[in-house]
Amino acid sequence: MAPLPVVISETALKTFESICAQINERLGTKALSDFKKNTIKTLELIGNSPFIYKETEFDPNIRQGLIKKLSSVFYEVKPDRIEVLFFWDNRQEPMFF
Repeated sequence: MAPLPVVISETALKTFESICAQINERLGTKALSDFKKNTIKTLELIGNSPFIYKETEFDPNIRQGLIKKLSSVFYEVKPDRIEVLFFWDNRQEPMFF
């Protein structure tokens, strides 16, 4: 299977920028650089193997990829692309119960 293009939604871009700002403020530029590199690797992996990460409990079409233990990416596999819905700081309150 050929890699699918990864499309980042506006919400995903905003949540990514928010997490980046928090990392930079708390941990510095080295940690921010590492986070960005890990995010790129995760998105490339998802593009090549869209079903590698588990389905979410609230919607089987949406999957949660772990970037590092502190952050995740939520995405939907479409027939012609991967749509990144948003990024999540795993230290936040859980959004699902």
